[in-house]
Amino acid sequence: MRVTAVVVTFDRLSLLERLVARLREVVATGALTDVLVVDNASTDGTGAWLAQQDDVRTLTLPENSGGAGGFAAGLRAAVDDGADLVWLMDDDGLPEPDCLALLLERDDLDFWGPVVVDEAEPSRLVFPIRLPGGTRVVDIVAEVDRAADDGLLRGVVIPFNGVLVTRALVERIGVPRAEFFIWGDDHEYRLRAEREGARIATVARARVHHPSVGELGTPMMFGRTTYNHTPSDLKHYCMARNNTVNLRTYRGWPHVLMFWVKTVWFYLLTRRRPGRVALSARGAWAGLRGDFTGHRRYLR
Repeated sequence: MRVTAVVVTFDRLSLLERLVARLREVVATGALTDVLVVDNASTDGTGAWLAQQDDVRTLTLPENSGGAGGFAAGLRAAVDDGADLVWLMDDDGLPEPDCLALLLERDDLDFWGPVVVDEAEPSRLVFPIRLPGGTRVVDIVAEVDRAADDGLLRGVVIPFNGVLVTRALVERIGVPRAEFFIWGDDHEYRLRAEREGARIATVARARVHHPSVGELGTPMMFGRTTYNHTPSDLKHYCMARNNTVNLRTYRGWPHVLMFWVKTVWFYLLTRRRPGRVALSARGAWAGLRGDFTGHRRYLR
């Protein structure tokens, strides 16, 4: 079985060097066949460094296409090159040495991945998750361990952070939506897989370490729910646009309206930033029109 790691990178050479070193260790175990790095037109010397790495394949894109464009190009290239399984990850993650081996113990899944933990505090999750069969959201690793059934959280996965996807699933559902750029492309891919009946899960014993993402999951509405706040206008615009598209496509208009209500509440009452409401509206309206170009004005 050929297992290809696809890493998407942009201007984070020091993190990429750390990750590639770890992936070389995994290749040496025989679990991983090869490594493909998708360089999103980096400007920090990443291209020159990659050119010196004889054991790493490189796909250099002509412009920064975001995580969505990078994973779309990388996944397509890996499958076209004959990969049976593709191990997808951003450049800022760091899988534990046995992560892939633990994932490969499962041969009954189509789209599955590790628990993503905070590298500074590994007892906590970086991305809070909703446990299967209910509405409970947790951010503690011990809660994941307790909830696991046969070592799995079925129906739950944090895409593009050390996840495996089978060639067969890619042939059924395609690659991520490159036009999403960032934020929401990973969630859309999981929703698409779910709609097509893919077997999805998180392997509780497998771990990827990831830097803290700040205020994702900020409590709001008197602690009854959370909101994914980011200080970045680029990320927020893409989130408002892409989440509107995802909810309309996979969940329906009531969920779209609930998301808009949460956004207005959060930026008028929880974290008062009225300008963010206008930014959100521009992103949401662009998504409804099918316009995926507006994020470019926020690129630096």
